[in-house]
Amino acid sequence: MDSQQNTFRNYRLSAIMLILIGWSGLFTVIYFSLPFVWARWGFFVFMIMALTGTALPVGDFLHRRFPTEPLAESNVIVRQALWVGVYGATLAWLQLGRLVSLYVILGLAGGLIAAEYFIRIREKANRRLPVFTDDDSP
Repeated sequence: MDSQQNTFRNYRLSAIMLILIGWSGLFTVIYFSLPFVWARWGFFVFMIMALTGTALPVGDFLHRRFPTEPLAESNVIVRQALWVGVYGATLAWLQLGRLVSLYVILGLAGGLIAAEYFIRIREKANRRLPVFTDDDSP
């Protein structure tokens, strides 16, 4: 377990930078570029950054408001925010080919939720509790 308290302060600067760069980059790509290949790739990169940065404070709030167990690592919130960014960019990419339907939206969300669930199970299984002896009891 981390010895430091898991607070939003630990990644506040990262969230602010992701939000500013992501949303301003998306605005720039949408309004000031032509739909060529590099602008399209820039759109997806900026979309991942914008959605991840926006999901960081939301994820932190939800983990604080509805705690199920203490987080083993501080990167759980960052990883879950990154899932949100990847989910949004994947749906935008699929929309280019007109492949997005309700079943695709729900199936992709279910797959990402299942992946996060299995990652959390693995983290819980690998977690080691501190061992105390009689001399150094808490």
